[in-house]
Amino acid sequence: MLKYGLPIVLVIGFTVPAFAAEYYIVRGPDKKCKVVETRPTDKTITVVGDKAFVTREEADRQLTVVCKEK
Repeated sequence: MLKYGLPIVLVIGFTVPAFAAEYYIVRGPDKKCKVVETRPTDKTITVVGDKAFVTREEADRQLTVVCKEK
């Protein structure tokens, strides 16, 4: 039983990060940028760039670089 337990734990351990949240930088109709957890399907909201970020902190840092408020 133990010889099957370790491979199962390893498979689960490697697949869990694949289901992790992704963060996107979006610009709404009011021209303000923000970070969201899901890719928007609304046509009035556009994704700034085409990259999904793994952590919110990374997305927040990129927000100041790629999205200049006008």
